[in-house]
Amino acid sequence: MAKIAALSGFPEWLPAERLVEQHVIDVFREVAELHGFSGIETRAVEPLDQLLRKGEIDKEVYVLRRLHAEEEDADAAREDRSRTLGLHFDLTVPLARYVLEHQNDLVFPLRRFQIQKVWRGERPQDGRFREFYQADLDVIGQDTLPGHIEAEVATVMAEILDRLPIPEFTIHANTRRLSEGFFRSLGLEDQSAVLRSLDKLPKIGPDAVRELLLGEAGATPEQAQACLDFASIRTRDASFAQQVRDLGGSGEMVEQGIAELTAVLERVEAAVPGVIMADLSIARGLDYYTGTVFETFVTGHESLGSVCSGGRYDALASDNRHTYPGVGLSIGLSRLVSRLLTAGLATASRPVPTCVLVSVADEQHRHLSDAAARALRGRGISCEVAPTAAKFGKQIRYADRRGIPFLWFPGVDGAADQVKDIRSGDQADADVEIWEPPVEDRTVQIRATAPEGPADPA
Repeated sequence: MAKIAALSGFPEWLPAERLVEQHVIDVFREVAELHGFSGIETRAVEPLDQLLRKGEIDKEVYVLRRLHAEEEDADAAREDRSRTLGLHFDLTVPLARYVLEHQNDLVFPLRRFQIQKVWRGERPQDGRFREFYQADLDVIGQDTLPGHIEAEVATVMAEILDRLPIPEFTIHANTRRLSEGFFRSLGLEDQSAVLRSLDKLPKIGPDAVRELLLGEAGATPEQAQACLDFASIRTRDASFAQQVRDLGGSGEMVEQGIAELTAVLERVEAAVPGVIMADLSIARGLDYYTGTVFETFVTGHESLGSVCSGGRYDALASDNRHTYPGVGLSIGLSRLVSRLLTAGLATASRPVPTCVLVSVADEQHRHLSDAAARALRGRGISCEVAPTAAKFGKQIRYADRRGIPFLWFPGVDGAADQVKDIRSGDQADADVEIWEPPVEDRTVQIRATAPEGPADPA
């Protein structure tokens, strides 16, 4: 057999690692459903012209075609993007199409979450994959959507992250209205150019951004410095407002932005204390987001970048009748799981879901083992039956290698059943109808760990 080569960018977790990933997925789903969000799943492919309608470059999209397609059909499809299918690279384009296609069957505001694989043809690197899970949470309105939804969606995401085995995290929030209002009050006409420049602060630093402001944004030295001072404001409470005013920010638009951001801070702080921060440097999605914007960072793991981002957008989709505004947040789930695993931040209490291995004395009595397993499973206790009737010592070693904590011995010829904790060696009589494992052993526990050494490999 030829040597098997791994494909870069397509993660395949071992069973214990997959349990960590599944835990993250389950937490996302459970919290979303607690807040009334319904799960959906969209098809994996969309017409290429729809995938590229926002200017995505061709190499980022995996194109789908049949292996034995007729050559002339393939040539025609290449010429007509509407006939070419591509794997979706995010869950937003499919959501826009889904909302338009099913608008008559949906009730708005639509509260939707989606956990699904996406594909991107980018260069794989630490935490960046070509195939990965993305987890999105959105509220979509029809024509209108109340402003308080921005704080509500951020609160749900804060609760999700708070339940995951990750270190401390901070949600950085800003509003587009506040930023643009401040730049207008300074007399800067091209607010988009200012936002584009400030968005590069983490990568190129304030000196290089100052040059961009002076050049591309047409700012004076005083205006450029005011913009940089504005972007440096970070507070845990509403004190950012006075700092903005002290820098010369004034006018109706500035005050509206202050009110919006204050409301978000107060509501998220009340639900999950200590995780929300006003950060006036946040300026993501310049051509997409129109209201509050969010970026989330894990303390000690800043090289990951934002693990959760999003905000308000006033035009997810539109037709001749309606426009669909929304507020959404998204987690690059596989990227987060990768860091949990590689940095040793989380581990499963055992590598398999099995709590009990039911032993087999001999093949003639296997039916007793099968009956005991059915009874345990009927009470929600995960178990499996030993694959062979080997000596009990071998069956114990098999359970130990699998990480199974308990071994069940069905009674033969009227004898009582017994259960053995193979970690401690304790063994006692047990009734299959009432025996309960310790709570911490009943299901796999995903535990946060504190690895030694520096947290961030970068």
